[in-house]
Amino acid sequence: MRGQVVIVTGGAQGVGRAIAEGAAKAGARGLTIVGRDAAKGERAAAEITSLGTECHSVVADLVEPQAPARVFEAALARFNRVDALANAAALTDRGSLADADMALWDRLFAVNARAPFFLMQALVRHLRERRAGGSVVNILSMHAHGGAPPLAVYASTKAALAGLTRNAAHAHRFDRIRVNGICAGWIDTPAEREMQANTLGLGAGWLADVAARQPFGRLISAQEVGRLALYLLSQESEPMTGALIDQEQFVIGAFG
Repeated sequence: MRGQVVIVTGGAQGVGRAIAEGAAKAGARGLTIVGRDAAKGERAAAEITSLGTECHSVVADLVEPQAPARVFEAALARFNRVDALANAAALTDRGSLADADMALWDRLFAVNARAPFFLMQALVRHLRERRAGGSVVNILSMHAHGGAPPLAVYASTKAALAGLTRNAAHAHRFDRIRVNGICAGWIDTPAEREMQANTLGLGAGWLADVAARQPFGRLISAQEVGRLALYLLSQESEPMTGALIDQEQFVIGAFG
């Protein structure tokens, strides 16, 4: 990532933080991380900057229609260019086909699909003006393949983003703008710990119970997803584009 300027949504924690740290360690020139919590973002930006790459935090709620444009403009104002984008921010609120309401649908699609679309649009326009190549990685989910019943809306957003990933990759392959996605399995992140233990009321022991049922005896770590995302963002993965990689311990379609 030497010399690259990267935007990472959700960059203050979890997978986004792992991607941002990895890019800094790999020689990125500048990083813009995006999140809703100003204090958390500032702490993360300072810690990432201490790795040797200038990093700044933009406070934005991606539910807001103008947030993607504001994020991109802030990155340009700071670094004068953007080369790569990682869409890692997402809402995982539960909602099944039977009980989800329109407000939940609109909120999840705004953050998980609309915001990535318009951030990618801003990057593509910028790169084409510069006549430069670039790279996008979208953090998807295994739920994009269908999903658990309580995650019907979330799964729909990730399926939409999966289709958009391949569409954008095809549309801009001759611009040398690569777009790839990671269909991640169950990841151990701060947000998931909060969701399972408190929001869903499973208590402090949920992680050990779930880990015992996994093939490798644990959930996927944010750092593992971050390493794959970094590979896809970097020139190491050229010329691959339009790939949707299942990063999971189980194999879709396999039985027995």
